[in-house]
Amino acid sequence: MTIDAILDAEPQRAPVASPIASLLTAPILPTLLRLAIPNMIAMVGSTLVAIAETSYIGRLGTIPLAAIALVFPFAMLTQMMSAGAMGGGVSSAISRALGAGDRDRAATLALHAAIIGLCGGLFFTVMMLVFGRSLFALLGGRDHVLEEASGYSQVLFSGAVAIWLVNTLASVIRGTGDMRLPSMTLIGGSVLQIALGGTLGLGLFGVKQYGMPGVASGQLIAFSCAAIFLLWYLASGRSRLPLNLRAFHFERAMFLDILKVGAVACLSPLQTVLTILVFTKILATFGTEMLAGYGIGSRLEFLLIPITFAFGIASVPMVGVAMGAGHVKRARRVAWTAAAASGLTVGLVGLVIALDPSLWVALFTRDAGVSAAAHSYFHWAGPAFVFFGIGVSLYFSSQGAARVGGPVLASTARLLMVAIGGIGLMMAQAPAWTLFALVGGAMVVFGLSTAASVAFARWGK
Repeated sequence: MTIDAILDAEPQRAPVASPIASLLTAPILPTLLRLAIPNMIAMVGSTLVAIAETSYIGRLGTIPLAAIALVFPFAMLTQMMSAGAMGGGVSSAISRALGAGDRDRAATLALHAAIIGLCGGLFFTVMMLVFGRSLFALLGGRDHVLEEASGYSQVLFSGAVAIWLVNTLASVIRGTGDMRLPSMTLIGGSVLQIALGGTLGLGLFGVKQYGMPGVASGQLIAFSCAAIFLLWYLASGRSRLPLNLRAFHFERAMFLDILKVGAVACLSPLQTVLTILVFTKILATFGTEMLAGYGIGSRLEFLLIPITFAFGIASVPMVGVAMGAGHVKRARRVAWTAAAASGLTVGLVGLVIALDPSLWVALFTRDAGVSAAAHSYFHWAGPAFVFFGIGVSLYFSSQGAARVGGPVLASTARLLMVAIGGIGLMMAQAPAWTLFALVGGAMVVFGLSTAASVAFARWGK
């Protein structure tokens, strides 16, 4: 008898209330799709925000475009940490408590999660207001570019608390299996951000033009409004997990339950950003055409992230509730089903583009050198997208099971492979295609290592 069979044979905990109970009994794939689609729509909204803001800033000139490139990695880091890493830890703890039939614990965890979100936002605010200018200078920012980056960053990160609270409170609601309300909130925030960013940044409708700080103000206002709405929604008793603010008291164990997953998981987005920065720095030595070709390729990766995120984050409450109720075998089936759906979807796109890169590349450039570089990237990296999709999805599922160490180590292996291998290829003056092959190989290592960590890890107590 396997370990999972023994665990599943143990006496079950108290039954959980509907609709959370449906996460334990409903067919896995249809339930995953029902939970994933709202997240996918919300992530598409976030992608449209990025496109719109880039368009606004592009109209302001070349210097603002260069400035936003310096700020982007840090903006991406705070989003990834609050929504995917710490957010996954929050959803995991909430869903495991609900799966065990302990609603009081889940409600207490939600309040502790809000405190963690508040502290996370304050950390980014202080860090970027104090050290932001030095960090941008370290990345190569000079003169007017440095000034524009600093001005944009100061406005953006003064609202980091709102960003963290929105993503943390959305994760609390997702932990109950409700994906629609967080997604609708994020979509509404995206629409507001696009409207305000354009109006304040470009000076539309007779409003004074504030430039880069105006574009950042759009995000600050939109996330502040979303945070206020989510706080009201949870405190009003309308959610599946009504909160009792008056009965709140600090419990160290509650923080540990969230942080044992979320804090460790935060290493993964940090390593992802470092991987991008290191590889970009190395590839820049091969010339502008190669760097531009990689930029076109990485843009497609960015657009595929909503798919992997949607399946992965949808699996967290399903895995968490199953683990809380003692159904370890079902938790594993959820994880592998989500990984298969994510890998198949993303992998199919990667395979099509690898066979005919012009389907994507022709949308952005007709320059022969840049096109050749982008074609080379997709030929080598495209077939590996399937492993990227599997790895990211299993990373989130592991959060639901509170077993995130293995996927984080897999992300570390990817970073080391790109950094050490890239430096070695650069010193050996190898052709640029070998770097693209390295990127593909690193995706394969990441996906297989994550899958192995899930396959061999012991889920359950």
